[in-house]
Amino acid sequence: MLKKLILLLFVVAPMTIFAQDKIAYINADEIFSKMPELKEVESKLATKSETIKKNASAIEAEYNALVDKFSKDTTNLTESVLLDRQTQLESLQKRYQDFLQTSQAEFQKEQQALIAPIQQKMRQAIKTVGDENNYTYVLDAATLLHIGSHATDANKMVKTKLGITD
Repeated sequence: MLKKLILLLFVVAPMTIFAQDKIAYINADEIFSKMPELKEVESKLATKSETIKKNASAIEAEYNALVDKFSKDTTNLTESVLLDRQTQLESLQKRYQDFLQTSQAEFQKEQQALIAPIQQKMRQAIKTVGDENNYTYVLDAATLLHIGSHATDANKMVKTKLGITD
């Protein structure tokens, strides 16, 4: 019995030694929002958004002008003229809807293309901090329900790596 107990101690002891993982946590949203490159991205996206709004407004104005023109000229209209006008209006509506859909897709694609390098830079800084400090895990505090006293707050270290000053 004593031999079994000693054998169990030799098997369990190394496991408990290795179970002492170093864990750190960060607030990824806060860090990301303070990255200096984000201001340039937001500026580019705001410009793109304004361009889209201007173009959409131009199509709307064109549609409204056509509706006004057609509503003022109602004398001696044949059925073929009415159908032609209706087709023109429907075509313009479709063009407007297509423009909005295409613009939205382009905007999202550009947004992702601009943000991806910033996200990668943040991930690399987190990895570097983790490697330098021998953390087994660096977790996002927003997804954790409890953070124990043995976990380390690595926000400041990651911010320093990224050149963020509070």
